[in-house]
Amino acid sequence: MPKQRDRVQMTAAEVADMLAANRKVQLATINPDGYPHLVTMYYTLVDGKIAFWTYRTSQKALNLARDPRISCLVETGEGYFDLRGVQVQGTVQTITDPDAVYQIGLAVGSVMGNARADAAGQADNSAISQYVADAARKRYAYIVDPVKVISWDHAKLLGR
Repeated sequence: MPKQRDRVQMTAAEVADMLAANRKVQLATINPDGYPHLVTMYYTLVDGKIAFWTYRTSQKALNLARDPRISCLVETGEGYFDLRGVQVQGTVQTITDPDAVYQIGLAVGSVMGNARADAAGQADNSAISQYVADAARKRYAYIVDPVKVISWDHAKLLGR
């Protein structure tokens, strides 16, 4: 009989689908004192990899400048048999080019869900673009290069 861990593991396609379907990721970086610094961020995907942006002087940015290792968690579910998650352990590529930061910022801005909508219910892309243009001047973007991916889908325990 296979171990429960093996039974709940997602396929590569299921992992990709889960990352594409979600918007928020919990990021853990390493503080100077060795304790984890844990925050929730909006993310996008760049070539299937988790990408996010943050202010250059934020604690996570300072931590990543010192140590590029990161753990990322995307998870869903309330009841035990609904729990699904993908944990990506890896290192970050720091993106400092202003145009590239802006492009990742636009992609993150488009998933934030807080954009103003016009009378027809369409997102106000000019508002998103203006916000991103203003914020990008003070930010870096990051792309996570996976070293290890751990996944689980507890619905598989019920044969789903």
